[in-house]
Formats: sequence, structure tokens, C-alpha cells
Amino acid sequence: MSVDVVRRLLDEQHPDLAELPVEVLANGWDNLVCRLGGELLVRLPRRALAAELVVHEQRWLPGLAGRLPLPVPVPVRVGRPTERYPWSWSVVPFLPGRVAARGGPDDPGSAATALGEFLGALHTPAPADAPVNPVRGIPLAGRAQGVLAGLAQIADPADRAAARRVWAAASAAPVWDGPALWLHGDLHPANILVDRGRISAVIDFGDITSGDPATDLSVAWMLFPAEQRAALREAHGRADDATWARARGWALALSLAFLARSADNPLMRGIGERTFRAVTGPR
Repeated sequence: MSVDVVRRLLDEQHPDLAELPVEVLANGWDNLVCRLGGELLVRLPRRALAAELVVHEQRWLPGLAGRLPLPVPVPVRVGRPTERYPWSWSVVPFLPGRVAARGGPDDPGSAATALGEFLGALHTPAPADAPVNPVRGIPLAGRAQGVLAGLAQIADPADRAAARRVWAAASAAPVWDGPALWLHGDLHPANILVDRGRISAVIDFGDITSGDPATDLSVAWMLFPAEQRAALREAHGRADDATWARARGWALALSLAFLARSADNPLMRGIGERTFRAVTGPR
């Protein structure tokens, strides 16, 4: 795909935007993302799996955004499939900032509170037809095979033993027995924006799903030291001890997944390494 494809689609479906400058920002495995003028982005999926995620954002984000205390990329225009392009696509606001994985907030305490409040607002009961993800929001037992495989790749015996203790404690925690809650589903420092030293937005809701809030709360170990993790938990307001123990287990599971799959992605590998150290260190 190219800028020419974007221009043709805009001209056909949103002609009032077609004269704005178009510049490619990212041409990745899942999406072509282009800057559109000064205030918008165009996001075009490159494969069928990514196209399903765009549809999730189009359907669910408009209804959720109004109650969330941080900006999210609610589609402002929806593109439909055509003979020349087979999937739905979106025009979304350009949200300024850098991803937190490249530089964290200036005040981690305030940032932890802001993110905890965001998750507290998001984590409300989801409707019966909300998306269900086979690997996110599920009981931790569903991640056990991947965790054990990931632990086998940890070279240092002391690190491996510490991680096994964390996993054992998390797995022993009671499972989530509340209603399936709305979840971001893929919340990590590369999906959190920082602008002028503060968390400014949460992006990439393609994996939005429902289930156990511990999945999202794992971000506490990805982004904050122990004291600020406690501030996030307090701001969230509803993470009991069992949920917090499962959240630590989710952080371990995701850190191992990032490490296993990021040989060609230094940004995600860095998240995996930092999260593993946080999870296996002091609480």
C-alpha cells in the first residue's frame, strides 16, 4: 500500500479530506499509518487479522471514550471496503506525544495515579456481545504453557527460580469471579503516550476485550517502581489482593512473551526486560 491508495480512498469516501497533505508515519506488518494534515491520522490494515481489530475500535471506542479521563483514538471517520481495498479503515485524531517506552513521565507518582484512574473508569461491566480474546482477560491457567516455555529460555537459574515463585503465587490466587469487565487488552508502555512530561493518551485499542482486569493492571510492573505501583492500585480503587497477585502473574507472562517474540523489535524487547526485572524483584 502507498500514499496513492490513501488518497484514492479519501477521494472516494471522504472527499472533504482528500486535499490534506498525506505522509507515511509507519508501514508495519499490521497497518499503514499516515499523517493526514496537522490533526488526523489514517489507519489502513494490511492483513485480515488487523482489519478485525480496526472494526473493534470503530464499534466500541465511541461509546467508551466519553467516560475515560484520558484521550483515546476514537475514529472520526470510517472507511468502508471497496473493490480496490478489501477492509474497513479509520481516520482518527492525531494525539501528540511519544510512547512511554521511549521516555517515561516526569512525575511517576502523578502518572501512576492518572493511569490508575483511567483503568478504574474503563474497568466496568462489558455487554454480552463485547469482544472475547482467547489469550487476554482469561484465567492465568490459560497462559501456563507459554510461561513455562518462556521460563525455560531464562539463562540465569536465580532469575528463573524467582520467576517460578511469582508464577506459583499468582496461579494460586483465586480466579476472577466478577462480571467480565471492559479491558484495553494490550496495555503496555508502547501504547501509552507522554506529552510535556505527563501521560497524555492511551492508544491502540484493537485488542479491546472483556474479562479479568488483572490483565490490564499488569502495566503497573511495566512502567512504574514499587511505590508508584501502589499509587496506581489505590487510584484504580478495586484491585483486591487476589487481583493484584494475578496482575503480577500477567506481567510475568507478558514479559516472557515480549522477550520471546521481539528479536527484531528492540523497543518491545526492552519492555520485556524491564518488566521481568520488576516482576522478579521486590514487590
